[in-house]
Order: sequence, then structure tokens, then C-alpha cells
Amino acid sequence: MNNLLGRARQSALGLLGYLTLAAVTPTFAATDDLPAMELQRFGEHVYVVQGQAGQASSANAGFISNAGAVATGEGLVVFDTLGTPALGAKFRKLIEEASGEKVKVVVVSHYHADHFYGIQSFMGPGIEVIAHPMAKNVFNDANTKARLEQRRNDLFPWVNEDTKLVLAARQAKVSASQNESFKLGRYTFTLIDGLGAHAPDDLMMRVDELGLVFAGDLFFTGRVPFVGNAHPGLWLKALNRMAETPPKVAVPGHGKISTAPEKDLELTRRYLDHLWKVMTEAVANLQSFDEAYASADWSSFKKLPAFDAANRLNAYGAFLHAEREALAKEKTQ
Repeated sequence: MNNLLGRARQSALGLLGYLTLAAVTPTFAATDDLPAMELQRFGEHVYVVQGQAGQASSANAGFISNAGAVATGEGLVVFDTLGTPALGAKFRKLIEEASGEKVKVVVVSHYHADHFYGIQSFMGPGIEVIAHPMAKNVFNDANTKARLEQRRNDLFPWVNEDTKLVLAARQAKVSASQNESFKLGRYTFTLIDGLGAHAPDDLMMRVDELGLVFAGDLFFTGRVPFVGNAHPGLWLKALNRMAETPPKVAVPGHGKISTAPEKDLELTRRYLDHLWKVMTEAVANLQSFDEAYASADWSSFKKLPAFDAANRLNAYGAFLHAEREALAKEKTQ
């Protein structure tokens, strides 16, 4: 086994070799009344926790999303902070104890509740929080404030009157045509604009030397994505941005880590392509949504996880986008 591990560490696949053989720490018992949190360690310096499946609730303390950290030798770079201050505090304790390093940088994938409410537990001297340039608009939106009140009811006591939302102090220098790179210790980190495909402030982060991408909610492993109100065409462009430097490993915002990102990207692309084609053709043929959905061929995707939960909502969102584009086109003619 030691020889095999040594060969994996020398492999040109880098972190992918580690992932195959990665040791996983024992599950931490929920002695603090929080759900058990398993800290997965990949290679020498990468740590990830994976949230539970399902909706956020008091029972799971809002632990439904993933978060990760990279030990640079000069401090931890963290990607997302989970869905409550208590979860954020637990995650921070685990990664600081496991790595022997303190948090230095926090990158926010987007300002949806399940990904950023833990920032409160990461604040402190010398810690920089970075988010997309659009994050301020999302943060100040009435929906963000309304969601906090809803969470205080649905996730009590994990979200309560002491829960404070934190806006990143620094905007990432990203755009549709520009990435931002920064170096800390042994690693170079590249921030990638998600083009507002899932949320207006989508941000991804690549660890260049490892070929690893933290993708937020723009990427899913082996399942139907929750597209919702997002534009399928814009989402495809965001995936292309992610794949400009093909990743070896991708950490999604929810669910399993992908050790075959090209395969998973292809599946998501095929689904989004099909979704958009079906709905644009339906609008062009003056079909109603119900007619379009019933007559569409979903056979290539209906056995995938999350199909029943997500597909009809995804299709309806795509249908509305197709209608808007058709109306806009009519006005210009």
C-alpha cells in the first residue's frame, strides 16, 4: 500500500491520484447537537466537507451544502462557509486543527443562504473575504433579507437574532472575459466569473497546481442540475469558462466530488442543450408549457438522480426564458 501511495503521489494526475487513495478522517460525533461532519482530506493539503441531501431544516441545522479549504503553508484558503454560523464554526475548527494553519482567505461562491451564513464564524483580524462584484447587489436585495427572516423561523435555533449576514470586504477582479489569480504559499488560486448563470454573483475557484476546481452550484456530479430560473444557454457558457483549463477534480456546491469532471460536464451540457432546444422549439411552435413538457422526450435523463425533483421546474424556467427572447425578437423586427 505504501508503494502504491508513493506512485500515486508521483503520478501526472496529481490530485486525482490522491483522491483514489485518500484517507478520510473518522466522522466527528454530533456532541454539539449539530449533524456529524466528516472532514475528507485529499492529498496533502485539501479538505472538504459534504452536506446532507435534502432541504435545509432545524433537524439538519442547514447542513446541505459543501465547503472546502486548501492549506497553503501560509494559511488556509476557504471556499464557502456552510449554512449557519454554528456549522461555519465547526468547519473552521476542523480544518484549522487538521492542517495546523489558520484561515487567511475566504472565497464566497454566491450569496445563497446555504453557502454563506457561516461567514460570521470566520471573521477576525487578517482574514480577507472575497466575493463576486455583483455580491453587493444580491446582499442588499430584499429577497436576501426576507430569506434571513424565513431561515430564523425554519432553522431555529441555528439561525436566530444573533445571526448576522456578512458582506465580503473585497470584490474579485473578474468579468466575462477576465479571471483573477492570486498566490498564497505553495498554491496559485484563480477566481472565475460564473456569468450569473445560477445566481448573479456566481464565482468559481481553481487551484492551478492541483487541477482542482471549487465550482459552487454551477456543477453537479452525475445528476440533473437544479436550473430553476437560470438561463440554460448562459449556464453552458459558464461551464465552458470552468473547462477552459480542464479540471482533474471538481468540488460541487452540493453532492459528491467529481473525479471525472469531463464526463460529468458532458452529461450536464447534454441536459442543458436538450432542455433549451425543446423549450425554444415549443415556443416557436406556439405550444403551451404543459403541451411542450408532455410531448418532450426525456428518456435520456429520467433515470438520473434529481430528475423527478428538478426537471419540470427546470423546463418551466427555460420555457419562460424562451418566451421572453421570442417577444424581444418580435419587438426588434
